[in-house]
Amino acid sequence: MGADLVIYGLVAAGLVFWLRSVLGTRSGDERERPNPFTNAPEQKPAPGLNHDNPVATPGILPGHYEQAAEALDRNMAVDGPQAEQGVAALARADRNFNLPHFLRGAQDAFIMIVEAFAKGDRQTLQDLLAPAVYSGFEGVLQQREKDGHTAAVEIHAVRRVEVLEARIDGRMAYVTVKFVADETNVEKDADGKLLRGHPDRVTETIDIWTFARDMRSRDMSWQVVETREGSQDVPPAGITV
Repeated sequence: MGADLVIYGLVAAGLVFWLRSVLGTRSGDERERPNPFTNAPEQKPAPGLNHDNPVATPGILPGHYEQAAEALDRNMAVDGPQAEQGVAALARADRNFNLPHFLRGAQDAFIMIVEAFAKGDRQTLQDLLAPAVYSGFEGVLQQREKDGHTAAVEIHAVRRVEVLEARIDGRMAYVTVKFVADETNVEKDADGKLLRGHPDRVTETIDIWTFARDMRSRDMSWQVVETREGSQDVPPAGITV
């Protein structure tokens, strides 16, 4: 095995480990598993949340965030004052919540889930999707396999990751995120005939996913509890139920 393959393998393994710690796996050991959101030994406020001396900063909810807009990656944003207020309320309720960290994890989860669905990687889907959402994906996978179809997807770029809504409902926290991505999606029949997409065509896809977690749990993991496109509940980009 070449040195390059070994390096790539180590990098991939590290990404999977980090992402699962951020967005969650359900193995039964959640209360003991270290998580980046809970590793604040002195329970200090999350970076950018200034409880004692709030500072108004353009692009961030005035009076709550001292972070400059540049603290988010260039492709990340919060969609207007209502969404900003929801993020601020969530940050007040959970002093470990860090918006840039969350959105980076959400972006990585988006890529992993879309690619896992194309490959039929059920373990990754089960780790990152809530049971009800996974059930819908599983139904599509079973039908695809029954028909002998195959799918392939390549995400060329995630151009926008935007918080549309953040809210607290009882003990649950919800963050709804819009992903705008450039993708190549292909589906073929059992004979290799192209049914959908084109291997050389890049299309823009827009998906809206909601992430949730139980704020009273010691486990700070997030899972995807809803995926939709427009007003319809569907699996991620390019997938038809």
